[in-house]
Amino acid sequence: MKNWKEITDFDAPELDAYARLSELQLLRYYEPKPGLFIGESPKVIKRALEAGYEPLSFLVEHRDLEGEAAALLRHFPEIPVYTAEYEVLTRLTGYALARGLLCLMRRKELPSAEEICCNARRIAILENVVNPTNVGAIFRSAAALHMDAVLLTPGCSDPLYRRSARVSMGTVFQIPWTIFDKKISWPEKGIELLQKLGFKTAAMALCDDSVGIDAPELLEEEKLAVILGTEGDGLAAQTIADCDYTVKIPMSHGVDSLNVAAASAVAFWELGKRNI
Repeated sequence: MKNWKEITDFDAPELDAYARLSELQLLRYYEPKPGLFIGESPKVIKRALEAGYEPLSFLVEHRDLEGEAAALLRHFPEIPVYTAEYEVLTRLTGYALARGLLCLMRRKELPSAEEICCNARRIAILENVVNPTNVGAIFRSAAALHMDAVLLTPGCSDPLYRRSARVSMGTVFQIPWTIFDKKISWPEKGIELLQKLGFKTAAMALCDDSVGIDAPELLEEEKLAVILGTEGDGLAAQTIADCDYTVKIPMSHGVDSLNVAAASAVAFWELGKRNI
């Protein structure tokens, strides 16, 4: 097809996004306007396209031109498709491609926290969760287990980073989310905003005065924000102090806590039951 281009020159500028620009550089590509990101695998890219994200180019393994990626590519006959054998693509990108397909896409303007929360009853708040795998896994659990939206503090890993989106199985494009504006300092102004919007706040933390995750009063709350903290240290002491509830998941066999991604799945299932 006329938009297929065999990769013969690794230094070609049109390949910079795949070969030489970091994810942070892509994020800031049009700063202060929204930048770029790379989607990986047909399922993730399909969900991004269905959510209205604009593709700028594709990078495809030879065998997938007529394989799993073919149906997607047929919808974009004018978008450049750069292609080569698997070994060439892994040398170009520096990593093994999942399902032989990457797509360079344009980011959208993020909505405000108020817009995200306006019709929500159960939301997840991520405080400084820095591991992209954990962010992706939390998004997948949030989408599957009855959360209406996800809000992130500026210290979190970006949900559109390639690994985050792939681990989420593309659910980052299916559940509303945003990052707290830097003008809304966390936790003081952030929790104040949530409370102004009618949310009770539940800090997931192992404290002596915590209530169990199955406490009836939690399920009865009309609007609840479930707040999860960074790997290792958990939530900041100020965040816990400012919340309406401190909530714990009971442990057994001497285990002190769960990984934040695993804890999110338990919390979302139990606290999201009102949305079922």
